[in-house]
Amino acid sequence: MTIDWYAFLVVFVVALVGAGVLVTLYALGLRLLVAAGRPPVVPPAEFPDAITVLTPKQAAKAEKKAAKAAKKVALSPAQQTLVLALAYACFGLCGACVLAAVALLVFG
Repeated sequence: MTIDWYAFLVVFVVALVGAGVLVTLYALGLRLLVAAGRPPVVPPAEFPDAITVLTPKQAAKAEKKAAKAAKKVALSPAQQTLVLALAYACFGLCGACVLAAVALLVFG
């Protein structure tokens, strides 16, 4: 049995670059969402077996903090719309990267 090391290297480099591009696009999309004044606020989950459980007071404080951060946007409405469109474009590219990888695995 022989191992084609060149093919192994190609797969390794492509996977590494693809993961880097995907993570970069997602991080840029999140950053642009925050810059546009729409920080992703996810209500905290409460699990009975969790080490720490947020109290309603802590959850309200987190939501208040997110609302305050959303009000601090220094962009004009047109700039906010542009930045929001760029954020959605980044997320769309993330989805396209994932779909391309799946298509490559299935059909390649």
